[in-house]
Amino acid sequence: MPASKHSKVHLVGGGLASLAAAVFLVRDAGVPGENVRVLEQLPAADGARAPTREGGHVVRYDPVFGDEHCVCLWNLLETIPTLDDPAVSVRQEIRAFDAERPPHARARIINGDRTIADASKLGLDVRDRADLTRLLALPERLIGARSVEDLFRPHFFTTHFWCMWRTTFAFQPWHSAVELKRHLLAFVQEFGHLHTLSGLRRGRYDPYDSVVRPIREWLTARGVRTDFGTTVADADFSGPAARRLSRLHLRKDGAEAGTIELGEDDYAFLTLGSTAADTAYGDSTTVPELVRGRRDGSWRLWESIARNAPDFGRPAAFCGNIEETGRESFTLTTTGSLLLDRIQKHTGDVPGEGALMTWKDSRWLLSVEVPPQPHFRDQEEDTYTLWGYALTGGVPGDHVPKRMGDCTGAEILDELLGHLGFDDIADEVRETTRVTTVQMPYATARFQRRAASDRPLVVPDGAVNFAFLGQFVELPESAASTAEYAVRSAMTAVHHHFGVDRGIPAAYHGLADPEVARSALRTALA
Repeated sequence: MPASKHSKVHLVGGGLASLAAAVFLVRDAGVPGENVRVLEQLPAADGARAPTREGGHVVRYDPVFGDEHCVCLWNLLETIPTLDDPAVSVRQEIRAFDAERPPHARARIINGDRTIADASKLGLDVRDRADLTRLLALPERLIGARSVEDLFRPHFFTTHFWCMWRTTFAFQPWHSAVELKRHLLAFVQEFGHLHTLSGLRRGRYDPYDSVVRPIREWLTARGVRTDFGTTVADADFSGPAARRLSRLHLRKDGAEAGTIELGEDDYAFLTLGSTAADTAYGDSTTVPELVRGRRDGSWRLWESIARNAPDFGRPAAFCGNIEETGRESFTLTTTGSLLLDRIQKHTGDVPGEGALMTWKDSRWLLSVEVPPQPHFRDQEEDTYTLWGYALTGGVPGDHVPKRMGDCTGAEILDELLGHLGFDDIADEVRETTRVTTVQMPYATARFQRRAASDRPLVVPDGAVNFAFLGQFVELPESAASTAEYAVRSAMTAVHHHFGVDRGIPAAYHGLADPEVARSALRTALA
């Protein structure tokens, strides 16, 4: 029976999944905004995307948008006005900015001698193509918990294709082969321009300013309340097989802070896990801590919830090995455009058009991106930003004889300058650059090898008044790394429990389009 429009709905977690659920509750289900409450343990909404820290800008990731793939995300953003013009939706702004400054990388891969590789040559041989075809053809139940390296020969991991694919999405050889298959199906239309990344879509500013803040303001204007600094430490379930959620246990400032009792018509949607949990920061002179004990409440909450029923998932499959799931990134904030001007001269890429460039022979597998400038709404005049990360930073660098995780921001900048080879401006760049480093122990946890039952359904069978959200729920045949996944989980939960009769857009699979399939085949065989 559909929920009442007068139900109270508690959304656990302040990330994009909860914010999207709040929009769908108000917009699609007609729930009054004052009946929707977001419970967020961090002091700011969607802290995973907060753009500044102690005077330096922070970019932790660059989400991959795509016209074909992000159908639920675009549905959400079509009705959210931008901060600057209420007559223009966020979706329209993204489309207009893409037309104004379309991505077209000219230096997607850089060789060890600093020359720009011809990344249009994917480097796949006959066996690699056969292995890719086999992966796409195998049912997920037969792939099971196998890793990518279980299904491909060593040669595959030396190809330009793998270098570009893994650095675009942050895949590792030990990650889930099922998840790789899902991403290949979701983005097969990008094969022909994987080397230019021209299929990416982005906002004028960073994701926080372009997407999150407009959603927050839309919700606030409609009475949706967010309780910051509030951790949901546990949840009580009742009834046969734990199909009703009856109580939420709260903590504030490390102490118990009472409970929320769910009435007969009340609901709770809980975000499970978090790629941003236990994030730690460093700067030019300090090293960010690698937090090892799940201090953040998001994973502990899922661990507690999972004890109630076998179909509530197995969080240990995703958060049990931070050596496999961790990733460190860095943001440079420079005074003056000297560094960006030299990068543009070397690569031909105007800031915001070049997308990601990767030094494929670097020991850290270092990648950087120069975003459109200014990249943040509050970016100071005559300052510029650059973002980067490493996928194999657990070994000494090529120019700094230390693991990335042991380096200060200044040392990471030295490693980058060594790969760039801009010796004549290196000292000035060092003097005019602030470095913010970000250590995320669970950044790639969503890609971990898993069994089919390790992620719960958004709405477990028979669930009366609750749902699970985020990137650690199971959405069949969907790619977990994208904003689309989080938004789709929210739409699924709201439409199910509130009887919304609008259809949920089908997940995009490029191979279902004969022209896309032919184009991808031509590219793979080139």
